[in-house]
Amino acid sequence: MRPAIARIVHVSDCYPPRVGGIETQVHDLAARQARAGHEVHVLTATGAPDAPAGAVTVAAAGAAAGAGARTGEAQVHRFASRLTFGLPVHPREATLLRRALGELKPDVVHVHVGVISPFAYDGARAARALGLPLAMTWHCMLDGVVPLLRVGAALAGWRRSPAALSAVSAVAGRRVAEVMAVPREEVRVVPNGLDVTAWAPVLMPSGAPGDGWAGAPVGEAPLPPAPSPAPLPPDGPLRVVATQRLAPRKRPVPLVRIIGQVHERLGRDDAGRPRVHLTLVGAGPADRAVQAEITRLGLRDVVEVTGKLLRPEVKARYRDEHVFIAPARLEAFGIAALEARAAGLVVVAGRGTGVSEFVRDGVDGSLTPDGSDGLDDAAADDALADALVDLAAPDGPLREMLAHNRVTPPAADWADVLAAAEALYGQARDLRDAAAGR
Repeated sequence: MRPAIARIVHVSDCYPPRVGGIETQVHDLAARQARAGHEVHVLTATGAPDAPAGAVTVAAAGAAAGAGARTGEAQVHRFASRLTFGLPVHPREATLLRRALGELKPDVVHVHVGVISPFAYDGARAARALGLPLAMTWHCMLDGVVPLLRVGAALAGWRRSPAALSAVSAVAGRRVAEVMAVPREEVRVVPNGLDVTAWAPVLMPSGAPGDGWAGAPVGEAPLPPAPSPAPLPPDGPLRVVATQRLAPRKRPVPLVRIIGQVHERLGRDDAGRPRVHLTLVGAGPADRAVQAEITRLGLRDVVEVTGKLLRPEVKARYRDEHVFIAPARLEAFGIAALEARAAGLVVVAGRGTGVSEFVRDGVDGSLTPDGSDGLDDAAADDALADALVDLAAPDGPLREMLAHNRVTPPAADWADVLAAAEALYGQARDLRDAAAGR
């Protein structure tokens, strides 16, 4: 019988302390694999804020072999350089990655790919050159770059390479299949995972004061959900939240415009208070543009920008919100939306995004028409605004959806994610062995 995977090496341009979907998922996956007994290493071009910038030496990588198995923690090797001014790349990454993988001799190399991932692709090339089992997971949507990448993959010989291919959602996987010119079923799904119980809303028996109940005792029916501390429309505004990096790709400025459109349609109550409120959690290069758009549209009492918050702070914020909105078009999965869904919020997103993997239209939230239906950005944004207006209606579906989401957790168990990764690694070894004639 073939031995189980023992030493796993993850390769990712980005890793904590940088914040984002890839960073979070690679970190959490590596940590859980280490706790499960694997020896896990992470090779990344993201430096540590409290360490001098400089490439980790091959000796350090080799000396760390076996450390993960001893400590139950993933060992992180940072290939950072002052020459790149904080960008997650290294001028000698191809040489250093090949040397590190040669020292570590992993049972599988798991490469995590975004739209632009030079470090990850160099890691994949190094694994291929060394004849190591190679698994690749795309954490992005490749819309708009499929033709270019398709040519590049053909010229670089990737279509003939023994690599196990995957994406974080079936939607993202379809683009990967186009790039690699393979049937869709040959691109596996290794979804993002979440500790659902950590995000679960605190529920109380009717009339019970305070917080402190997070589920019914075993064998008993679930207790009814406590109403949100924030009153539902029409007694209060529709409270909308978005948690995202404030970068153009995540579309925070168009989100402000969508909320402005909703505010214009819903108006204010008799006391002059807006009937919609947006809490925008996050920070990033579009900070100034977001603030300028809020001012331009006169939405200072409608939109609050909190800046970056830690996970416990985000969860605490969700107690006072009703709806999570994901305005990005190129959302391969949507871990922030999954966290909000696990916290009991109603989720609104385009139906052509990875959010459709865990949100059912009309049950967990609203999946609106978007580019997958042939709509341009303006029409797709109008559809998102329509969904919010419908939820704000006194006879709208908001109350029923909230009641459902607060007692029904989403299907996002880490056991399923780990099993999917294990199956991907098995395929990577089978492909490597077949190519080597073993």
